[in-house]
Parts: sequence; structure tokens; C-alpha cells
Amino acid sequence: MGLKLNRLAFVCSLIVFLTISAVSHAGVTSSYTRVAEPSEEMPLETFPPPPGYNAPEQVHITQGDHNGRGMIISWVTPVNDDGSNVVTYWIADSDASTNQTAEASTDSYRYFDYNSAFLHHATIKGLKYDTKYFYELGTGRSTRRFYFTTPPEVGPDVPYTFGVIGDLGQTFASNQTLYNYMSNPKGQAVLFAGDLSYADDHPNHDQRKWDAYGRFVEACAAFQPWIWAAGNHEIDYAPSIGETEAFKPYKKRYHVPYKASKSTSPLWYSIKRASAYIIVLSSYSAFDKYTPQNSWLEDELKKVNREETPWLIVMVHSPWYNSNNYHYMEGESMRVTFEPWFVQNKVDIVFAGHVHAYERSERVSNINYNITDGLSSPVKDPSAPIYITIGDGGNIEGIANDYTYPQPSYSAYREASFGHALLEIKNRTHALYTWHRNGDKESVISDSLWVKNRYFLPEVETSMV
Repeated sequence: MGLKLNRLAFVCSLIVFLTISAVSHAGVTSSYTRVAEPSEEMPLETFPPPPGYNAPEQVHITQGDHNGRGMIISWVTPVNDDGSNVVTYWIADSDASTNQTAEASTDSYRYFDYNSAFLHHATIKGLKYDTKYFYELGTGRSTRRFYFTTPPEVGPDVPYTFGVIGDLGQTFASNQTLYNYMSNPKGQAVLFAGDLSYADDHPNHDQRKWDAYGRFVEACAAFQPWIWAAGNHEIDYAPSIGETEAFKPYKKRYHVPYKASKSTSPLWYSIKRASAYIIVLSSYSAFDKYTPQNSWLEDELKKVNREETPWLIVMVHSPWYNSNNYHYMEGESMRVTFEPWFVQNKVDIVFAGHVHAYERSERVSNINYNITDGLSSPVKDPSAPIYITIGDGGNIEGIANDYTYPQPSYSAYREASFGHALLEIKNRTHALYTWHRNGDKESVISDSLWVKNRYFLPEVETSMV
């Protein structure tokens, strides 16, 4: 009898051990790590203003309407001369008779002891789909020319490739991230998960860092749209120096088409692009029931037609599933509020930043919490999104390499390195996702996955690397 009991105890212990192993060590923690020290920031003089009197600078573009036939073109000039707020644009390979112009709204702002230059934002509408355009800014000998390509017409099997970057900053590591992304010709637009200039990491929120950041990213952001989400480093709330308007520099400098999706704030909005429906949310605005963001999202999710745009992608800044001690569980309140809606609507991917490392989750949800029987752990859920933390752009604060152990079951892959990602949508059922670590000389694909659409092909995915 004692032998049988011992054998039974051994079997039970083995089952418990295997269960714990399966739950705790389901994912991969990469052994590749860089030293978790602050990244060296590029000096202000690294990106001087362009030559010429009143030359336009800090040029960047983003989608200007809901369907992809509009573009917001933004730029800065030191002086508000006649003509400095006008953009001229035309279809590539067309003659001069097709040139059109659009007039920008012009604004400026004061922050502590800083007075901004003149900020221009022009919205061009009625563009042709899948067409290359040139555009020109400035007057006299200080004109500058750029180009962009509009997306294909919205449709369920339209291929399109998004770059994904978060927490970029303007360090030498940031420069490597942006260079690596730009070196790959696949990217057509950037999903940016928040934290841009990190001006607030400097005394009195040094606004010159916003100018330097605009010059830094111009090499990419003037030629393909960046879809912006706001992070905590965009809040710029500093009552100690008399600055009590949250998000002031960000909202003045980076316009988005929020009104096209009936939003009341530029901090949350949506667009359709090719076969994707992109929803941008604000982690640092009120989101509980009866708040404007909550009401807007509830209505917005009802408008998504997966037969037209199969891929439903959400951007927030603070991650909901994060196994790093850095910013651990800061997104929990928002997760509790919105996660049931994401599962119900079969969101495909949620991109977040904030944590300065990389992590990809399994498809899990934690919507069955019951205070009576204590159901409070994430479980596999085929209707749930993949949660990807991409706050690894290269920011001044350095890498977050303090992961929790054992690795939780919801974490599929994590690595304390800088990098960027690509999401290559192929058709209504498949998209290739790859994460590119910043290597010493060139980027390296360290994580990849064939993502299967939750609406058309809700099957389990397996990692490729």
C-alpha cells in the first residue's frame, strides 16, 4: 500500500511539475542582451536647419482622411513670409499644367522660455490611390522637394507593409533603428507607438529637442506617412515651470485626421489603409465608462467591416501584457476596461511602446475574472489579439532588461534589445510579422511569425524563429 501511495505521489508531483513548466516556460527569453545603460543622445548640432533663407524644415506627413486619399503635410519655417504656408503638389511624370496648391494653417506656441517657429499643416484631399506624388515647399531659392506614394484602394486582399517603431528618441541607437528601417525597401508607412523627442528628459523640457527630432526623422517621415500615437513623453505637463496644458508641443507639431473618424481629440482616432483598419488610443487620457474616449471606441468598433478591412490593428502606448519589471502592469486599468471589446471584435494585433525592450505575447485574454472563484490568470484565447511591445526604438533612457522570472505563459518571445518591426499584410488571411534587432552592423531578424487573421482564419500560429 505504501509503495502504491509513493508511486501515486510521484506521478502527481510529475504532473504538477510538467504543468508548471508548460505554463511558466512556454515562451522564449532571448539570451542576446545589450548593456542596459542610457543611450548617448546625438547633439543638437547633428541636425542643423537646412540652408537658405526661411527654408522649410522638419517635414513630415501622415494620412489626412479616413480612407487613404488624403495627406497631411507638416513643416516649419523660421518666418511666416508670403508663400511659406503653401504646398505645391503634382502626380509624378505629369506636366506642369497638373500642379495644384494647398494652403496650410499656421500656428506657433510658447513653452516656458521657448518660442516656436511657425508650424504649418496642409491637408490635401482627393488624391488618386496607389499613385506617386511630388510636393514642394518654400519660396525663392529655398524651395525643397519631396515625394510620397498613396496607398492602394481599400480592399480585403490588398497587400501592404507597415513598419512599426516605438520610443524612438534621438540617440545614436535611434539613428541605427531608423537607418535599419529605411534600408529595407518594403516599408510603406510607419505605425508609431508613442514617445517621440524625449524633450521632457531635459531641463525645462528643452523644446529645441523637438526641433532636432523633427529634422532627424524627416529623412523618412517626409516621404512616407507616420501614423502617430502619443506616449507619456508627449504629455509635457510641468506646472513647476508654469506649463499646465498637457500634450501642447505634440498637438501643435503633429496633426492627425481625428475628425474624419468623429473623434473629439487628436489623441484617439482611426484610419483605413489598404486592407487594415488602424485604431489609435491614448493611454494617458480618461478611458473609463462615460468618458469621450470610451464612448468613441465603443461606437468605432461597430463601424469596422472586416469584409472590407480584414486586419484590425490597435495602437496604445502602455502595454497591457508586459513581463518586464519596467512599467510592470501600468496598462492594467485600460486592459480591464477595453479587453473584452477587443476579444469580442477579434482584434488581430495590439502594438504598444513604453517598455524599452521587445516582447510578443501569445493570443491570451484575462476577461473571466471572478472574485468568488478567483479566475484571474491569462488563458489561451483564439479570439484575442497578439500583444506586441515595441518600445525599443533607441531612446535616451536605455534598455529595460529586468524581466520577471519565470517567464509567464502569455509571453511568447522577449528580448532586451533595440530594433523595429515589419508587418507585411499579404491578403485577408495571412500577414508576415518580423522583428529586426539592431545588430552591430546591420539589423537581424530575431522574431518572426505568420499571423493568421482572426476573422477569416482563426487558427493557432507558430513562431518561425
